[in-house]
Amino acid sequence: MNILTVVLQEAPQQAPGGSYSFIIMMVAIFAIMYFLMILPQKKRQKQIQQFRNSLSKGDKIVTVGGIYGTVDEIHEHYVIIVVDSNVRIRVAKNSIVKDYSEVQQ
Repeated sequence: MNILTVVLQEAPQQAPGGSYSFIIMMVAIFAIMYFLMILPQKKRQKQIQQFRNSLSKGDKIVTVGGIYGTVDEIHEHYVIIVVDSNVRIRVAKNSIVKDYSEVQQ
């Protein structure tokens, strides 16, 4: 007798309800990942977008790259910020992440 035939003949048969428990477990894992990872990230993105839309001249901000500045002009897709005296730079509105006053010093 070949060893392969012995292994195949003695392999246990899967229980009839086994596939349902696997599906239930996968749905539970997806639900846990959604509530612990995806939902909080969506909430944070919504808050950041509201902050970007409410920018006004004189707000102190921080960009993604860590540049601290004060808003001077606001355009549709970009913002001009004052970094130092007589130093103005243009940054994308999407690169602004937080208010300068919220930064821990």
